[in-house]
Amino acid sequence: MVEARLRVIYGDTDQMGVVYHANYFRYFEFSRGEYFRARGGSYVEMERQGLMLPIVEATASYKAPARYDDVLLIHPRVSEVKRVSLAFTYEVFREGGPDTPLCTGRTVHACVSREGKPTRLPDALVRLLHDA
Repeated sequence: MVEARLRVIYGDTDQMGVVYHANYFRYFEFSRGEYFRARGGSYVEMERQGLMLPIVEATASYKAPARYDDVLLIHPRVSEVKRVSLAFTYEVFREGGPDTPLCTGRTVHACVSREGKPTRLPDALVRLLHDA
């Protein structure tokens, strides 16, 4: 299992001192990059080959607040691979906290060319994702 670890900075919190809801999508993005690196892949290399994975759907469910200086553990997981799309799910935990997630989420990504046309996921990427 891939685990991305990051500390909440003050700028990620709102006036109430909790992580602003939209920042969880940044945390999801961070964990996807870590996921690809841990599996031996690279977003940068994929983009060099002319492929992009834009988000076409994103959801988050907030269970408990994260606060400034908390260390968060984000667990990304590939939950679905189709011909021209894939989906990730995420669980965000507080390090040293209970085993219940602070937030869960899901993003769906289309595989497109630089011109924005749907493109079949490359075999190498599918293998990387199925090895998870």
